[in-house]
Amino acid sequence: MLRPLKDTLAGQVYADLLVGLDAADDAAVYRIDERLALVVTLDFFTPIVDDPYAYGAIAAANSLSDLYAMGATPILALNVAALPKTLPLDISAEIIRGGAEKAREAGIPVAGGHTVQDAEPKFGLVALGMIDPAHLTRKGGAAAGDILLLSKPLGAGVVTTALMRDQATAAEIAAATASMMRLNREAAALAREFAATAVTDITGFSLLGHAWEMAEQGGVGLRFAYHSLPWLPGAERLGAAWVYPGGAHDNRAFFGPHVRFDPALAEWQQVLCFSPETSGGLLMALPPARAQAALAAAQARGIDLWRVGEVTAGPGMEVTASLPTVEDRG
Repeated sequence: MLRPLKDTLAGQVYADLLVGLDAADDAAVYRIDERLALVVTLDFFTPIVDDPYAYGAIAAANSLSDLYAMGATPILALNVAALPKTLPLDISAEIIRGGAEKAREAGIPVAGGHTVQDAEPKFGLVALGMIDPAHLTRKGGAAAGDILLLSKPLGAGVVTTALMRDQATAAEIAAATASMMRLNREAAALAREFAATAVTDITGFSLLGHAWEMAEQGGVGLRFAYHSLPWLPGAERLGAAWVYPGGAHDNRAFFGPHVRFDPALAEWQQVLCFSPETSGGLLMALPPARAQAALAAAQARGIDLWRVGEVTAGPGMEVTASLPTVEDRG
């Protein structure tokens, strides 16, 4: 019997490989010396919006989010593209331009890449960053009593699915596109400034899927409040109409056994929490005093940041309708 790929690659013994597959995180980390490590990630996907420029920019922002989640400073990127031979050159150029300009916004060059022909477009980046290993942020590390903060609204998966089915409004598409194109740079700076204990970015495994990775690696539980979750315009309308990408049901089947839901929440609200995201926000855990300070700083700087839950002693996760008012527990 063939072994799962992760099992085949895990257990590689390299003293300077600080983060690999043994305890999978958002990116690989390789130590150069005691003060410097390289952080490397790769991500690409098929088009989720109609505008080729926006598609390229979203793919680039999504790739860079893994570096931001680890606390790394991006330094360069490489294109990874699979484009149909029949795709007009101007469309291909717009995809590449979108990615390059988003990388430029992050302060880094696209230094090369590789392109192959394929029947369906695919685009993304290999993204390289650097960090002092002492300042690395990982999925594990949250402690009971920490507050959970999220830097982008949820629901991109249902909006882009609705786009494909001609069920989304122009305003809903525009809001989702703008959110997915936004870098997580400022959120990462807040996580670093206020010493987040754990960070991950929210992408294809959904809020609850990536949260489960955080809970499992930290040996803690997580409690979310549905009515504290920020949603993109149209997300709840579409969720109530059961407009979901297939991945939502896959995520629910895989991660659902780890989650307890408040009976007051409708089934569509539960499924919405499992809907895949693209270029979603950073989910971070901070002790209460630092979380309140981060929220205040975000508000003062015009940065989106929401309190969405808290870390518990566990086990497992729960989604309640709402959370009680949290006092500063220091």
